[in-house]
Amino acid sequence: MTTSTARRSYTIKEVAALTGLPASTLRYYESIGVISPISRGASSKHRVYDEDDLDQLMWVACLAATGLSVADMRTYVANGRCGPEAAADQVTLLTAQQARLRAEAEHLALRQRYVALKIDYWRAVEAGATDRAQEISVEADRLADELRRGRTD
Repeated sequence: MTTSTARRSYTIKEVAALTGLPASTLRYYESIGVISPISRGASSKHRVYDEDDLDQLMWVACLAATGLSVADMRTYVANGRCGPEAAADQVTLLTAQQARLRAEAEHLALRQRYVALKIDYWRAVEAGATDRAQEISVEADRLADELRRGRTD
């Protein structure tokens, strides 16, 4: 029985399909150091991705999906190469991202509440409930002020 040690390789088009990252983004991430340089085909000079490249790109795609900035992704990757010594820096970076995501979620919830109020307002208008529509309008105005300020408290 023979076992093949040949590793699968991928074209940029295949990697783009597998990661959900456009080819232009893959090239950009490589050019700015978010990902390690990619090997090139001997004759074609086209990028040839291997399993390790694909693995790295899968978690980079996940980081990008969280809204992590390119600069922070580059820092995260560089820290990852440092191993355990950079663990505290990784926690700090990811904790900051977690806080940004929490603030975004709170702002989104505020926007959802505003839309719900506007639906209630128009239902009250439709039903001829003028007093109720006015109450909702006042509450919606207060919420609109909060949205403009970007506050969620």
